[in-house]
Amino acid sequence: MTRPLLEVKNLTTRFRTERGTVTAVDGVSFHVDPGETLAIVGESGSGKSVTALSVLRLIPNPPGRVESGEILFDGTDLLKLDDPGIRAVRGNKIAMIFQEPMSSLNPALTVGLQVAEPINVHRGTPWEKAYEAATELIGRVRIGDAASRLGSYPHQYSGGMRQRVMIAMALACAPRLIIADEPTTALDVTVQAQILDLLKEVTRETGSSLILITHDLGVVARYADRVAVMYGGRIVEVAPARELYARPQHPYTSGLMASVPRLDGGGGRRLMPIEGQPPDLASLPPGCSFAPRCRAILDQCRTAKPELVQVADRHAKACFAHV
Repeated sequence: MTRPLLEVKNLTTRFRTERGTVTAVDGVSFHVDPGETLAIVGESGSGKSVTALSVLRLIPNPPGRVESGEILFDGTDLLKLDDPGIRAVRGNKIAMIFQEPMSSLNPALTVGLQVAEPINVHRGTPWEKAYEAATELIGRVRIGDAASRLGSYPHQYSGGMRQRVMIAMALACAPRLIIADEPTTALDVTVQAQILDLLKEVTRETGSSLILITHDLGVVARYADRVAVMYGGRIVEVAPARELYARPQHPYTSGLMASVPRLDGGGGRRLMPIEGQPPDLASLPPGCSFAPRCRAILDQCRTAKPELVQVADRHAKACFAHV
């Protein structure tokens, strides 16, 4: 059996705020196999991005802190590495594509310098050769006239092109894992599809694994091998993508799917939004976080937190109810 490339065990990340302690990630466990695309989905505030930032130890301290758990990357616990050790992983073995490329790219530096820098820093490649590699990468992500565009600044690129630059930076050192945090935010539908197709294509070519963080279930259906659904800082369901769409086992997953418009019209079916609001992570209920919004609530849901348990082959849910 192949060992997972990334294995996260019982990860808990908290933030100290004026309102008290916020548990943004609450005992989360998941794994990513070599060459696999895992989608992490859920509403805003469910803990998806904090989970990704925790993996690379990018949580600002203060106010945040990874309080417990293990993050095993190729057998090494990233939480036990010293600062030089984790810096050698970031951008080199694990790369991250952030939500908003305009705020992630340095507006004072040329695009060429920003793409070439990780190659120079992590690989020790001379700048001249690093720029040659950057030119190739810019062309690879389908930005035309790559050589002349290296001297441009981020504000001279469109939103879709800036996101392509972020992908080029992520690919610079041929990482084994790419984490894409809402990579199509604020892009129009056509550009979204182009970016996601490009991500899937380059990970397939390089054999890299991909964690795709999104709230768009339509994206998941086309691009993911497996899906982890998050709510209230916890994973509430995980399954192969096709299995999840065919047989969702958690009321929250079913609710997300019922609220997504379908191109075929869904046979005249009305959209069914999930009533209520996501939980306040600074004041979580004593039982299941989804209980106040759940249509299948049981008495025990109000007092006990359900654990993630297997319900079928490679399919697990954290729920007491039978959906």
